Amino acid sequence: MKENPNWLVVRDRALVPAGAWARSRRDWIVTRDPVYAGLRRPGRTEQIAAGATVALLALMVVLLMLFQWNWLRGPIGDWASARYDREIELNGDLDVNLFSGTPSARIRGLRIGGPDWAAERDTLRVEDIQASVKILPLLSGRIEMPALTITRPEAVLIATEDGRKSWKLDPDAPDTGEGLKLPPIHRLTIRDGRLSLTEQRRDMTLEATITAREGTDGEAGFHLDGRGTMNGTPLTLTVRGGPFINIRRDRPYAFTAELAGVGSRLKADGSITRPFDLGQFQAALSLQGRDMADLYLLTGVTTPNTPPYRLSGALTRDDALFTFSDFSGRVGSSDLSGDLTVNKVGDRRRVEADLRSRLLDIEDLMAVLGAEPRVTPSGDTVVTSGAPGRLLPDAPLNVERLRVMDGTLRYRAARVKRNDLDIRQVDLGAELKDGILNLDPVAFNFNRGELRGTARINATRDMPYTTADFRLRGYPLESIIPARDGVPTVTGRALGRAKLEGPGASVHDFAAGSKGAISLVVPQGQMRAAFAELLGINLTAGLGKLLSGDTGSSEIRCAVADFTVSGGTATARTFVIDTTPVLARGSGTIDLGAETMNLRIDGETKQARLIRLWSPIVVQGPLTGPKVGVDSASVAGQVGLGAALGALINPLVALLPFVDPGLAEDANCGALISSAR
Repeated sequence: MKENPNWLVVRDRALVPAGAWARSRRDWIVTRDPVYAGLRRPGRTEQIAAGATVALLALMVVLLMLFQWNWLRGPIGDWASARYDREIELNGDLDVNLFSGTPSARIRGLRIGGPDWAAERDTLRVEDIQASVKILPLLSGRIEMPALTITRPEAVLIATEDGRKSWKLDPDAPDTGEGLKLPPIHRLTIRDGRLSLTEQRRDMTLEATITAREGTDGEAGFHLDGRGTMNGTPLTLTVRGGPFINIRRDRPYAFTAELAGVGSRLKADGSITRPFDLGQFQAALSLQGRDMADLYLLTGVTTPNTPPYRLSGALTRDDALFTFSDFSGRVGSSDLSGDLTVNKVGDRRRVEADLRSRLLDIEDLMAVLGAEPRVTPSGDTVVTSGAPGRLLPDAPLNVERLRVMDGTLRYRAARVKRNDLDIRQVDLGAELKDGILNLDPVAFNFNRGELRGTARINATRDMPYTTADFRLRGYPLESIIPARDGVPTVTGRALGRAKLEGPGASVHDFAAGSKGAISLVVPQGQMRAAFAELLGINLTAGLGKLLSGDTGSSEIRCAVADFTVSGGTATARTFVIDTTPVLARGSGTIDLGAETMNLRIDGETKQARLIRLWSPIVVQGPLTGPKVGVDSASVAGQVGLGAALGALINPLVALLPFVDPGLAEDANCGALISSAR
């Protein structure tokens, strides 16, 4: 291609001035720069300075080559002892080789004593340490170790009840929870390592052996095998790392770990993302055990009591943030899935959990509230209150565990297995902050109606203090009162509210010492006519209808039960059942601590009845199975009066005590319902 002559002209004009400027700078340096002149024609001063510099460098090299590094053992130990307030000594030879592409050092007889509160045992003793680093990565600010050999290390780690840790050289340094960060180690060798761990807060002791070998055989890699006790039960820990071959910063290092103790077992199969930054790893985690609350001792994360569980999912660590994501499994007879994160915020642990069940067994949820799970011989899980004959769970709340962490929880059950209360869905929310647990919402959806409320548990006190407010809306009475001969005994929708507060470490203890109010209202409904008559002990009408199989019904105009609670005893303030034929009024108490009731119901007929017993109905006994009867003393008195009248006057007159003219009037239902709290 032929060049454009005009372009050449322009190019030459642009280059000529630039070349002229460069030549002028060169000429100036040659004729006027003293440094250049001194280098070309050094004088006596320049010659002396250059010679002195070369001699100094040579002397430094010779001194480093002849330097006895053992001279620094005492000063290094004294400085470290003063800096970390414990005895630190280098009792063996100290060798350093700086003149290599991989500088190396060897330390023999390293001893790091314990802090003053644990000075009877050294924190670390190492017979021999040999380490080398690559020079080029080091110049760019990265540490990469071709080899690290540790011979007979013995570590003694002690953590006290109040949180002091013997291995923290600087006790005032904040614990960020980011984990130990080591550089890549291409060849790691640990010979005859031993580890002793004592954790007073969790009542844990562990004695472990540690080895690390090169090679490709089955024994190569990192091995940790530990045995001990936790809370009085056996504890085992096993960790296996992959062979040390071609370890690179950008190549994950595989490991497996298994921890078993206090009825729980955790297995992890994963990899360290950037060897050996222990703050970054990912693993497939499976865990199982008899009670999820036991996991606190192994993980430090507070979890509720549960039936036996089995879960698996993906565990990821990003410094202080742990994520257990997309996990699934079973808790008792229920499925459970969701996501959970554990983070270190300041000096406190924070847990966020989003949990779900496709099909919930309500028995499993009762265990969370403190009921005691028990596995039957057939493999089914049932729960009890923890004491024979009790309805309310009495398992105590561990307030200390609530004080050490914060977090939020959301749990939803899409469906619930068939149950006596006819619960169909569950929605629970919880927030824990500085030892105060807020439950909102606590919602149970029934086939018809719902129970929804909130609760606040203050666990900052020695004895937890709880306030609770629950409302029942539209619950069908036929779901709790059994039918007779296939026909409902009572129908209608119930409304209720329980607003209580008080101290107590368990649900039972809280109820036993609570104060507040409990109310139940049925605005309208239907009752089998026979049972409506029997409310007023109308024997001719009630028994006649019952024995004849009459399935007719009477209207429930309203029913109101309003109780004032003080010291765990609920006393009836208003107790009225108003039906078409009978107006019944009640009185009495319910002892929430003893879980017993003692109620009396007096019925008055609204229509004349020939044979009526002038006796109240009494409901007495445990909440789990009260007995219904009549006041025998009142019946005996009525029968005795009839017999006396018959003997003195006329046999027909003997019927007068059993005749009721039916003077009762309808109750003011509107006012009664409005007064209920």
